[in-house]
Amino acid sequence: MNLKTTMNLSPIRVGLLGLGTVGSGTFNVLRRNQEEIRRRAGRGIEITMVADLDMARAQALVGEDVQVVDDARLVVASPDIDIVIELIGGYGIAKALVLEAIESGKHVVTANKALLAVHGTEIFAAAQRKGVMVAFEAAVAGGIPIIKALREGLSANSIQWIAGIINGTTNFILSEMRDKGLDFAAVLQQAQRLGYAEADPTFDIQGVDAAHKATLMSAIAFGIPVQFDKAYVEGITGLAAQDIRYAEQLGYRIKLLGITKRVAGGIELRVHPSLIPAKRLLANVEGAMNAVVVHGDAVGTTLYYGKGAGSEPTASAVIADLVDITRLHTADPGHRVPHLAFQPDAMSDLAIVPMSDIVTSYYLRLKVADEAGVLASVTGILASLGISIDAVLQREADEVGGEGSTQTDLVILTHDCVEARMNDALAQMQALATVLAPITRIRKEELA
Repeated sequence: MNLKTTMNLSPIRVGLLGLGTVGSGTFNVLRRNQEEIRRRAGRGIEITMVADLDMARAQALVGEDVQVVDDARLVVASPDIDIVIELIGGYGIAKALVLEAIESGKHVVTANKALLAVHGTEIFAAAQRKGVMVAFEAAVAGGIPIIKALREGLSANSIQWIAGIINGTTNFILSEMRDKGLDFAAVLQQAQRLGYAEADPTFDIQGVDAAHKATLMSAIAFGIPVQFDKAYVEGITGLAAQDIRYAEQLGYRIKLLGITKRVAGGIELRVHPSLIPAKRLLANVEGAMNAVVVHGDAVGTTLYYGKGAGSEPTASAVIADLVDITRLHTADPGHRVPHLAFQPDAMSDLAIVPMSDIVTSYYLRLKVADEAGVLASVTGILASLGISIDAVLQREADEVGGEGSTQTDLVILTHDCVEARMNDALAQMQALATVLAPITRIRKEELA
C-alpha cells in the first residue's frame, strides 16, 4: 500500500472514557495537531465518542459532532469504536472496562499505572489472546517517553539499573523543604493549596504512586511479570527539615526514588527516600518535574527528564500511543512490540529480592543525650556488626535544642552493608538509654 492510499484511509475512531484533566488535554491536543498527527500516523485519528458522568460539561468541551454518554460501557460495546482510551483510574470499574474492551477486540490506551501494576499480568494476557494492543506510555512519568525508551530504544542493552524521581508531588515537597527550611506538614499544605497534591495525598506521600510506576519499568527492563505486591514501599512522611539540612551539609540531597536493579539474587524493586550526591543530575531535579536514569551495559547511563503530570504533557503520551496503534492497526499481532518488551513466552522468573537482602549505604540521625561515651557506644555497635562508618556529623547541643540543652543530634553516614545487618544495628542502638527518640534511617544511593 503506497503512502497516498494510506493517507486516504478512513480515520481511526476512538472512544474516550473520562474527560477530566488528562482527557480534556488529549481531546484538545488531538484536535489542535490533527493534521500533523495524521501525517505521522498515516491516517486520521478522531475521538468520536466520550463517556463522562457530567454530560453537559463534556458536550460543551467536545462540541456537538462528538457523541457524549454517561455510561462507559456504551463506548466499549460500540461497533464503531476501534480504540478505547481509559482515563477513569483506579482498580475497580476501570479493570472491568479494559477487559471488556479487549474482549470486544478493541485496542486500549491507558494512563492507569495502578491498574497495570496490580492487574497487568491478567490484562496483557487477555490482550495477547485477542491480538490487540494495550498501550500505556502515559502511565509512567507523564510526557516523558520512558516506556518507549525502555521497550524499544534500549532493546540492545542488558539493563543494569533504573532510578527515577517519578512522583512530582513528593519532589515538589522535598524541594520546598530544602529551599525554605520548612517541615513536611507545612509544605504538604502548601502543595495542596497550589494543586500539586490531592486533597487525599496518601498514594503520593506514602510512595505508592511511585511504586506502581517502578513496577512497570522493572517489568519492561528485565522481562519479568508485574509484581507490585513484592515491591518495598516507603514514603516521605518521616522526613524532617533537619534531615534535609544535614544531608546538604554532607554534600547530598534527599529525593524519593523508585529503584529497580539487576543483582546476583534477582531483581531489586524498591521505593524510598534516598540521599543522592548533590553533583548528580538527578539530585538537581526540582519542583514537580520527573526524571529517570537508566543504566545499560552498552549505552551506559542515560537520563530522561520532563513534566511527569499535567493535562497536555500526559496527553502527549496518550496520543503517541494512539499513533503507534494506528500505524500497527493492521499488522500481524506477532510483529508488534510486546507489551513488556520481551516476547510473552520468553519472560524471566527472576525473583524480587527481599528488602532485608539488599545492599546499600545509610544515613542515620540519632537524638542522643549530650554526655560522654555516647558516640563510642553507637560506633561500637556498628563495628560489632561489621558496618563501617563513612562520616560523622555531631552538632553542639545549643545548636539543636537551644541554650542549656542536654540533647543533641548525631548523624552518621555508613559504607555499604546488608539491610538485615543494619536492622540489627538499629535495634541495638535504639535500646541504648542515651538514644532519646526513634532513629531516622535513610538509604544512600551513589548512582555511579
